[in-house]
Amino acid sequence: MTISVAIVVFPGVQSLDVAGPMDVFMEANRFLLPAQHYHVRTIGTVQGAIGCSNGLALLADAYYRDVVDAPDLLLVAGGPGLPKLKPEPALCAWLVAQAGRARRYGSVCNGAFLLGHAGLLDGKAVTTHWNDAPALARRFEKTRVDLDRIYLKDGALYTSAGVTAGIDLALYLLSEDYGAEVSLNVAKRLVVFTQRRGGQSQFSPYLTPFTSDVSPVGLVQQYVLAHLSEALDVDTLAAIAHMSPRNFARVFARDAQVTPAQFIEGARVDAARVMLESAGDPLKTVAYRCGFADASHMRSVFMRRLGVSPKQYREHFKSPSTRQTSHRPPESKAVRPVGED
Repeated sequence: MTISVAIVVFPGVQSLDVAGPMDVFMEANRFLLPAQHYHVRTIGTVQGAIGCSNGLALLADAYYRDVVDAPDLLLVAGGPGLPKLKPEPALCAWLVAQAGRARRYGSVCNGAFLLGHAGLLDGKAVTTHWNDAPALARRFEKTRVDLDRIYLKDGALYTSAGVTAGIDLALYLLSEDYGAEVSLNVAKRLVVFTQRRGGQSQFSPYLTPFTSDVSPVGLVQQYVLAHLSEALDVDTLAAIAHMSPRNFARVFARDAQVTPAQFIEGARVDAARVMLESAGDPLKTVAYRCGFADASHMRSVFMRRLGVSPKQYREHFKSPSTRQTSHRPPESKAVRPVGED
């Protein structure tokens, strides 16, 4: 049977949030029988042409107030200004009705905010763009936000991380409908991965939360950043803050929202990311300068926090100047130095 897909668009929508999933489903039709085809249409929250955030103009297939029949899959696209938009009661009611009758529903990027306004995220585990995840969690307190997932399924609800992650989500939905082989063939056509390595934390500019520079906790944080290669323990940091270790640990966790150990580890990961992006130092050197026990320890922390190894992170994010100045011969695939993965 055919599968109907409706993508909700609005003024300021991110065009790739629309075009990415749409291309996945339309490319899939190349590999499917006509009776299995996806039928995709856009549903506008306003009538007439809709301006995208990049200046592109879209003409939606229908105005939401005129749409009665629910699709098999309802997706809400995102856009840079969406978190600041006020909820529209009529649109919220329409989304609730559509989601209640659709087999699956969800959002791309911060389109989750529209679903949240409609109460469709209550009690659900969701993800969104890493930059909007804290605001989503604050705005919708009944929602469990996982900021490190590329996409996430909770029952009939499907949500994705930012922008290009809509393609990842669409490929996953496609694999649910017609299997991994069709999804792989479409991924090859679009020259993308069917399953990306790691989560979206690797794209975030920082992991470590900071407090005020003038507070005792803020002063300790600054000390940590300046002494990452040294042994840092609660007793040492408590002495700097002029507190007892027990009181310091309590105050730090209260003000920074993480334990001292979690802050130190996050700061070391961030420092290592900067070195991996901007310099070609050996991994053991990066590990030493950032305070890890060794390259193996740094790798285990990277895998746990970012979902990729330091070597993979460097390959993905190193600057062009780093690539150009590196003259080391390629490593043999048969023999790899210990700790350099």
